[in-house]
Amino acid sequence: MLDTASNRPELPPEIARRRTFAIISHPDAGKTTLTEKFLLYGGAIQMAGQVRAKGEARRTRSDFMQMEKDRGISVSASAMSFDYNTFRFNLVDTPGHSDFSEDTYRTLTAVDAAVMVIDGAKGVESQTRKLFEVCRLRDLPILTFCNKMDRESRDVFEIIDEIQENLAIDVTPASWPIGQGRDFVGCYDILRDRLELMDRADRNKVAESIEINGLDDPALAEHVPAQLLEQLREELEMARELLPKLDPQAVLEGHMTPIWFGSAINSFGVRELMDGIGTYGPEPQIQSAQPRQISPEETKVSGFVFKVQANMDPKHRDRVAFVRMASGHFKRGMKLTHVRSKKPMAITNPVLFLASDRELAEEAWAGDIIGIPNHGQLRIGDTLTEGEALRVSGIPSFAPELLQGVRAGDPMKAKHLEKALMQFAEEGAAKVFKPAVGSGFVVGVVGALQFEVLASRIELEYGLPVRFDASQFTSARWVSGDRQAVDKFVNANKQHIAHDHDGDIVYLTRLQWDIDRIERDYPDVHLTATKEMMV
Repeated sequence: MLDTASNRPELPPEIARRRTFAIISHPDAGKTTLTEKFLLYGGAIQMAGQVRAKGEARRTRSDFMQMEKDRGISVSASAMSFDYNTFRFNLVDTPGHSDFSEDTYRTLTAVDAAVMVIDGAKGVESQTRKLFEVCRLRDLPILTFCNKMDRESRDVFEIIDEIQENLAIDVTPASWPIGQGRDFVGCYDILRDRLELMDRADRNKVAESIEINGLDDPALAEHVPAQLLEQLREELEMARELLPKLDPQAVLEGHMTPIWFGSAINSFGVRELMDGIGTYGPEPQIQSAQPRQISPEETKVSGFVFKVQANMDPKHRDRVAFVRMASGHFKRGMKLTHVRSKKPMAITNPVLFLASDRELAEEAWAGDIIGIPNHGQLRIGDTLTEGEALRVSGIPSFAPELLQGVRAGDPMKAKHLEKALMQFAEEGAAKVFKPAVGSGFVVGVVGALQFEVLASRIELEYGLPVRFDASQFTSARWVSGDRQAVDKFVNANKQHIAHDHDGDIVYLTRLQWDIDRIERDYPDVHLTATKEMMV
C-alpha cells in the first residue's frame, strides 16, 4: 500500500465512507454465495440465490453469462455497489477458476482491500495461494472469512496455522466457532463480546445475537451445550496466549489478517465480516500513476479502466468499460479527457451495477466503480482525467500459456470473425495474434476453459460457429529493444512473428529453446512475458 502515514489530509466524508474490495478464493469455497449475502444485508436484494440452484430456486445475481449459470462458476469479474450502515461498499467479485486468473489480477489493481474466503474443510488451496501472492505484491490489506463451518471442518488452530505458514501473514481471530459440522451452533464474537447463534431453519434470516459479559457470563450456558462451552473456553484461552491481538495498523499495511468464521449459505457470520470491513478496511487509497501519484482527495476527477465487458446485454451489442474512480467527485454529463487519444469524452450515461441490474449513476466519488458504455474507444489501462495527462500504471497483461488457431465454420464469414476476436482481445478475454506469414489468427489464453467460453460466446453473440485447431506454437513473448535490432530480428524470423491487437510485435515460440536461441543470437532484443496495459 502506498503512503498511508498520518500526515495525509482528511478525506471528504463521502470518500472516507467508501470501501472498495474484491473477494478472492479457490473455486467452490463459497465466494459467490458470500457475495449474494452481502447484497442481502446491504438491502440490495430481498432473497439470495444459490450458485447451483435447483429448478426454480433463485439464480445468483452476480453470474450473468449463460455459461456461468450452466456450470455454477463465475468467469467474469462483476462489480456491485450498495450501502451498509454508514458505509458505501463497492464489491468486485472475481473469478475463482484459475483459467480466468488474468481478469482477477487486473481486478485487484482496482480495489483497496481483499476478502479471502477459505473452505473450513480444505483450508488454503492452490488458487487462493496464487491470488494471495498478487495481493502481497500490492500490499493489499486482507480480511479472511472461513466458510462452511456448518459442515465437517478442520480444527480451528490447524486452519489458522496453515494460513500463517502458507501465506506468511499474522492471523488474529475476530470470532471463534462453537462446535463444527452438525454440532456447529454459532460463534463467539471476540471483538464485541457477543454470542452469535445460527438459525438452520431459515437461510435468509439474520443470525440472532446475544450480548454477554465475558466468557464467565452464566447467560452463555442457556444457549450453548455444556461440553461445547467447556471447549470454547479452553480454546479461547489458548488463542489469547498463542495468537497476536488485533492491530488495525498492521491490517492496513497487509501484515495481519483478522479471521471470521461462519457459513455463508446460512447467512451466518456475514454481518460480522461486513462490520469488520467497515471498521478495519481501508478508505480509498493513493493510486500509482505516471508522472505522479493520484490522491483520492484531489478535487479534479480521474479514473482508469480495469476491465471491459462486451455484450453484457445481448440485445444491444454494447461494451461497458469498468472504471475505478481514483479522485474527485464525478457528475453525470461531465467531459473528461481520454488520455490515450487526447480527445474529450462526454460521459452522459454512466451506470452503477447491482449485479446484472444497472441504474444511471448521477454521481460517483473516488473509490467508486462505474460502467461507461462505449463503442470500443475505451480499453483496459486507459485513464480518464479532467485534462491532465496522467497514466495509471501497474495493470498487467500476461503472455498466454495456451495457443490455438481459430477458423470460422463458414469461410465467407472471416471478416465477422476478425471483428469478434478484436472485441474479445480489447475486453482482455483472450490474446489475439495475427501472424506475419499466412492467413488466420492465433488465439492465446491462460486456461483451457477459456477456449470453450470464447467459442460459446462467439456463437451466442455473433451467430458464428468457430473451430479451434492445435497450433504449432506453445507460447508468446512481446518483443522490444533498439529499432534496428528489432527490424533485423523480425526479418530473420518471419515464420515466428505476429502482431497483437495493439499492433505490438510478438514472437511466437514452440520451445524454450527458441527463446534461449534469441537471447543468445540477438542480445539487443528483449523478449518479455508481460506487458503493461497502457499506451
